[in-house]
Amino acid sequence: MSKAQELFDIYDEQMNHLGTATRGETHAKGYWHRSFQCWIWTETADGPHVLFQKRHPDKDTHPELLDISCAGHLSAGEDVEDGVRELAEELGVTIQFEELIACGTFPVDKHLSNGVIDREFCHVYLYCSDQPLADYQLQEDEVTGLYRMPLQDMRRMIEGTDAGEAWTLSGVTREPDGRLAQRKIVVKAEDFVPHPKAYYEFVLHAIDTYRQPV
Repeated sequence: MSKAQELFDIYDEQMNHLGTATRGETHAKGYWHRSFQCWIWTETADGPHVLFQKRHPDKDTHPELLDISCAGHLSAGEDVEDGVRELAEELGVTIQFEELIACGTFPVDKHLSNGVIDREFCHVYLYCSDQPLADYQLQEDEVTGLYRMPLQDMRRMIEGTDAGEAWTLSGVTREPDGRLAQRKIVVKAEDFVPHPKAYYEFVLHAIDTYRQPV
């Protein structure tokens, strides 16, 4: 079954269940649907660092941009607890749902340049992990790299006080043979998926609330 034919549960604006629709129909008609999103951060002696994944160049939306550590749509019939499969599929992280920190649900309504109307109820979670980047297992057709960004730099990026500001991130990139190679990249705000500022602020507030500094 192609991705466009994958079935989603669809909802009205009050999150009342309306039925099911294919991914293609959902994004064409702008039906509300649900997604699982997990932000992974690491506590270090230099402060907290947030993990960003680099999206695959063949993705139909926001290819090659830096995005949420792990995220994916919930298929029809799935509960939010089933979202942990995304961590296993995209990053090779196998954990119990109870290990995640629930942040709440954030509605996002986006109209993309390719005609996609993406209306999501985003179920947002946090996970603190000191796992070395080289130990992650990246899903070949989804993720091409992982990079850590200091929380203070992420905050500056979201505030956008200096549009030309750049940051150097350390991470790993997936080589053609599947090996993860260490890499440093220089990025600007336009290298990140343009989630609403309010969404990023929601995530920052959650990390500030739940983190336990080293």
